[in-house]
Amino acid sequence: MDEKKESQYTFENAEYRQTYWHTCSHIMAQAVKRLWPEVRLAIGPSIAEGWYYDLSAPFAFTPEHMTQIEEEMRKICKEKLKIERFELPRDEALELMRDEPFKLELIRDLPDDVPISFYRQGEFTDLCAGPHLDSTGRVKGNAIRLLTCNASYWRGDSSRESLQRIYGIAFPKKDALDAYLQRIEEAKKRDHRRLGRELGLFLLMDEGPGFPFFLPKGMTLRNTLIDYWREVHHRYGYVEISTPVILNRALWERSGHWDHYKENMYTTVIDGEDYAVKPMNCPGGMLVYASEPHSYRDLPLRCGELGLVHRHELSGALHGLFRVRCFTQDDAHIFMTREQMQDEIVNTVRLFDEVYSTFGLHYNVELSTMPEDHIGTEAEWEQNQNILKNALTSMGKTCVVNEGDGAFYGPKLDFHIEDCLGRTWQCGTIQLDSQLPERFALEYVGADGAKHRPVMIHRVVFGSIERFIGIITEHFAGAFPTWLAPVQAKVMNITDRSADYARAVQEKLDAAGIRAELDLRNEKIGYKIREAQMQKVPYMLVVGDKETADGSVSVRSRTGENRGSLPLEDFLAQLQDEVRTRAMN
Repeated sequence: MDEKKESQYTFENAEYRQTYWHTCSHIMAQAVKRLWPEVRLAIGPSIAEGWYYDLSAPFAFTPEHMTQIEEEMRKICKEKLKIERFELPRDEALELMRDEPFKLELIRDLPDDVPISFYRQGEFTDLCAGPHLDSTGRVKGNAIRLLTCNASYWRGDSSRESLQRIYGIAFPKKDALDAYLQRIEEAKKRDHRRLGRELGLFLLMDEGPGFPFFLPKGMTLRNTLIDYWREVHHRYGYVEISTPVILNRALWERSGHWDHYKENMYTTVIDGEDYAVKPMNCPGGMLVYASEPHSYRDLPLRCGELGLVHRHELSGALHGLFRVRCFTQDDAHIFMTREQMQDEIVNTVRLFDEVYSTFGLHYNVELSTMPEDHIGTEAEWEQNQNILKNALTSMGKTCVVNEGDGAFYGPKLDFHIEDCLGRTWQCGTIQLDSQLPERFALEYVGADGAKHRPVMIHRVVFGSIERFIGIITEHFAGAFPTWLAPVQAKVMNITDRSADYARAVQEKLDAAGIRAELDLRNEKIGYKIREAQMQKVPYMLVVGDKETADGSVSVRSRTGENRGSLPLEDFLAQLQDEVRTRAMN
């Protein structure tokens, strides 16, 4: 077998990896049916990492059940059952699946011209489009792990049957599974929900599911991010606006959101008229642009907005700060001429480069193309997709194509940042739009004195302030760089004799713009240091009789490094430089 063909059957090949995991989902379903024939099967796709299978059972799956399923899966792998694909006419397919109500519904919903295919392995047959491996023996039984079991709904509809979703992962080698599980354990330690609570950043409360509460230290972190956002955007030529949270139905109908996005919007009635809480900032930005006449000399016009938006998410989809119902979108809308489009995309990517590098984050880019549900002609979409791609190419950057995942009004570039554990998060996006300016009849007067239609870019860099805080909390494991840390230094005395000097040190730091706290408790100094380290404070400044006498501080870092005694002025200058340069300490 040549090298190219051989590489098709490795985990480096995404298609093979998904086929491997899809096969594992069938092996898991077969194991479940062997153990508990009364369980009914829903669907079992492969996902970004591993697979899941939705099941309807008369009991709740426990860790003990999961262990039993794993053991049975290993047996099926050892049996090396041949996996065969076959097709049936609709009536025979319904008869074959007569005891599986969820499969029957899927079959009935298939269009008449779609082949109804199945995959058989031993005594087990499942409705499936495939593809699969050719034998259960291709899967290494000792490198399988079932991870969790969560609640789900049939077809994601909360009004339908409640199901149980078992997630699993598998690799061709056990050491790859071990490395994955180790990464998962590290991710648990970094879970932003736990760290947010322990570090006093934010709370998630039953009184407001999906509506996070930010605490004083969390607000310090949040405001520091916002200050940085404003600084960068000012340098890149943006002006800042703010638009209302609630706007009337007519506006959302004009923008297209009422028809294309209504199920995700919160609505209300005011003075007998329908209104919606904004799920995005775009229509408000349109009104701001349309509020006064513009010349080509005004363009490009870059308007930034930190807009509070609300989106209805199912309760089962909520996840810490990663998936919430209310968040601050660091939005911007850039109005421009067609001739300016590529330059503005390049300018926006440069801004993204600067922001992400400040946090030590690398990224890859996806180009999302025209979805089925869209407005505008195919020719317009094709032109705009090429402009996005050409802008990246001109910068020496590449992208992968994500077919059919564009916004309903235009194609987009999605920026997936990678954290220290190798996980990727979709944050930034650049969406090219020639449709909304048309719908809102936006205009500018060109050099020829005639009226023309501008084109616009929708873009975010953080994605949302809340989600980005969740991402960097996990990326840094709560040990934020000094410039971001809610508390940058903690001053602590050894004895009561040095309490007054400790206060003076804290006051001097505070006056110099350093976020410093004072710990004068009657506790051993080792206890104070350990507690500050647990709170991820970058620097602990210990003062005793010696430091009081010579105006110095004994500096320790949160990593345990003892930097020795330094004159207070010297340490303060170093700390200010670290904050000013946003050093990645």
